[in-house]
Amino acid sequence: MLTFNQTVPLSVDFSRPEDYLIFIFHILFATGSALLAGSVVIGIMSTRALHSQNRFIFMLNTSISDTLTGCSVFYLGLFDVQEGYPSRNGTYYILPSFLGVNVLTFVFAQFDRYLAVCYPFFYKRHITRGVVIGVCALCWIYTYSILTVQSVVPVAFAVQMNAFGVIVLQVIVAIKVLMTIKLYMIARHQLSREPPSSDKENKKESLRIIVFVVICFLTLWAPSFVNISVKYVTKNGLRFKNEATNLFAIMARFNALSTPALYIWGSPALRAAVWNSVWSKVFKRRTTRFIFGSNCVTKCKMFQSIHTQTCKNSVMPTIMGLLL
Repeated sequence: MLTFNQTVPLSVDFSRPEDYLIFIFHILFATGSALLAGSVVIGIMSTRALHSQNRFIFMLNTSISDTLTGCSVFYLGLFDVQEGYPSRNGTYYILPSFLGVNVLTFVFAQFDRYLAVCYPFFYKRHITRGVVIGVCALCWIYTYSILTVQSVVPVAFAVQMNAFGVIVLQVIVAIKVLMTIKLYMIARHQLSREPPSSDKENKKESLRIIVFVVICFLTLWAPSFVNISVKYVTKNGLRFKNEATNLFAIMARFNALSTPALYIWGSPALRAAVWNSVWSKVFKRRTTRFIFGSNCVTKCKMFQSIHTQTCKNSVMPTIMGLLL
């Protein structure tokens, strides 16, 4: 099998045509998700009107996680890595746990939207920007504190902690499903009774985004979650060669691409911020470089033509004078 620096083998040995497709897919996916989620991060952070709103802070938190998830695929997808107990060239779940940060963030984002719509006075008074930032930081601290403890305790105890984490995750998923249904009902019935206003449109937009994002997240992540639960309960479940060929893990990581795409699709303000802050400058620079290069070529040709004509005009009289 091919190796990189003679340490970690590549995820595939390129003995079959599909190996090339798997390797190319992971390169394209990692690049695309990192660029798309990263552009959302830059768009929110560079636009004051966005990062001053609580709902965009939650989007920023998940987009940072998605950017790191995309970058992690350059290792998980291209090299022979198997997370678990025991692991092979693993990262102690550090890279896969970026999705765990998103799980917690989505739960808090759902409660945030519920309070903003159903209890607006309480929300404006108590749920400040500092509170939301603290909650987002808590998602990271909790996730990686658990991983830190698991990495220093004996393997048997770490396996027990991991099993307990799966149980907690089941509770969180149940809460997410219930909150998704609740938010859908609010968007369907309660907001329809409010008079038309910009605040009503903002609430509808935020509810629509969080509902679609959570449904997409659960749809893509559910097969991996069910397979992990089955393996812990029955010791069966599907097992794969490594993370690169793990279809369920690939589906779960696909959220790093779908989530920022849904953010951009659902929010015109975010779409404009991403375009103005990132992509318009990229395309403008490329266009300017192309135009500048074309102008240089045109001017060089004009200068060469003028210079040639000038030389002819100055040389011909001299030659004629010598002949005469």
